[in-house]
Amino acid sequence: MDTGTQHPDTGPGTGPDAGPDAGPDTTALRARWQATVTAAGAAADRDPAPYAERLLAAWAEPQRRYHTTAHLADVLARIDVLAPHAADLAAVQLAAWFHDAVYRPDRSENEERSAALAERALPELGMGAARTAEVARLVRLTVTHDPAPGDTDGEALCDADLAVLAGAPEAYAAYVAAVRAEYGFVPDEAFRTGRAAVLRQLLDLPRLFRTPYGAAHWEAPARANLAAELAALEAPGAPDASGGI
Repeated sequence: MDTGTQHPDTGPGTGPDAGPDAGPDTTALRARWQATVTAAGAAADRDPAPYAERLLAAWAEPQRRYHTTAHLADVLARIDVLAPHAADLAAVQLAAWFHDAVYRPDRSENEERSAALAERALPELGMGAARTAEVARLVRLTVTHDPAPGDTDGEALCDADLAVLAGAPEAYAAYVAAVRAEYGFVPDEAFRTGRAAVLRQLLDLPRLFRTPYGAAHWEAPARANLAAELAALEAPGAPDASGGI
C-alpha cells in the first residue's frame, strides 16, 4: 500500500483487540500450515514443512513492523471466526498465508508478487489448478478489499484482514503506530495527508464489512476508531503522525 495509506490492511495478534507486539506461536502456525495444505489437497509425497519455513521467514523480515507473523496469526484467527461464511475455507486460509508474503513498504506490487508466489508454490505442493487460481485471486483481492456481491471467500478474507479497525482504542493506536513505523521514510506531513484521505474514503463507504459477523461485531467500533483518528489528524496542532492517535 502507498505510504501505509492506500488501504488500511489489518493487524496482528489474536483478535481485533490484540496489539502489534503480540507474538504468535510459530509452532502453532506450522501445525496450521500442515493442516491447511493437507485439507487443500497437497500431494501426499510432498513435504509442506520447507514452505512453512520460507513463508514464516518472509513474514519475519526486518523491514516489517506491522505486516509480521503476528498479523498472519491474527488474520488466520479471524478466518476461524468467519469460517461458516467461506465456500472454500482452505483457499481462504492459504490466501491469508500468502497475502503479504512479499512485502516492501516502498513498493506497490506486493500483492501481485505475493499472488505469483502462491501460483508457483502451490502446484509444487501438488495443489490443483482451480484451487491455486482461487488462492491467487483472493490474494490479489486484498489490493482493494472490495469483493463482488456473493464472493463469500473474498468477503471472509477481506473482513478478516480489516478487523483490526475494530480493535479497542489502545490496540487501534498500536496498529496505527506500527503502520507509521513501517513507513518511517515518508515525511510526517505527507503521511498525515495521505492517511487522512484514506480515512475519509473508508468512512464514506456504505459498508466496511461484508460478512454478517463482521457487520454485526466490527462495523460500529471500526467506524468509531476511524473517525477518532481522522479527528486527531485534522485537529489544529495535530501531533506528529508517527505517534499514532
